[in-house]
Amino acid sequence: MKLVIATGNRGKLAEFERLLAPLGIDCVAQGELGVAEPEETGLSFVENALLKARHAARATGLPALADDSGLCVEALDGAPGLYSARYAGEPADPQANIRKLLDALSGVPAARRGARFHASIALLRHAADPEPLIAEGQWAGSILDAPRGDGGFGYDPVFLDPATGRSAAELDPEDKARRSHRGRAVEALTARLAEAGWP
Repeated sequence: MKLVIATGNRGKLAEFERLLAPLGIDCVAQGELGVAEPEETGLSFVENALLKARHAARATGLPALADDSGLCVEALDGAPGLYSARYAGEPADPQANIRKLLDALSGVPAARRGARFHASIALLRHAADPEPLIAEGQWAGSILDAPRGDGGFGYDPVFLDPATGRSAAELDPEDKARRSHRGRAVEALTARLAEAGWP
């Protein structure tokens, strides 16, 4: 089964390919089919995931999956949240985002640096699907004082996984997939797919 992944983020695409491979799903990035990213105008992760999935399904005529995810930091009232990818402005720059985040948390003690990654996934059979499958996942941790590790992408170098004592960028891809917000959301989605008899 071919599924359009509504993202231009190579890191996300690689994670979805790895997570969905056991289901026999062939993932293709929307960019490979000439689909541009839509403007994300939703006010929640779920709204943005639905918006992106519908856009990709409408443009390609194929089933589509999108996730909207971000980092929510307690001391910053949930920021960067929906604006995680472009926290430091346009164009999206992961290193600039990390610098802005660490600056915003300068002087904040470790006990108040709690954070969580959140992922909302929407899967549509077609653009007008009235019953999209929705799954969500969270990964709780905290923000380090400085980046560690060179794996992963986005905020991974400054996100500390409390269970391992490592940053998300120090985890190998399989371990990260088991622990991550996206991995947990895909696990929940897999259960929903079985319940719904999808496709």
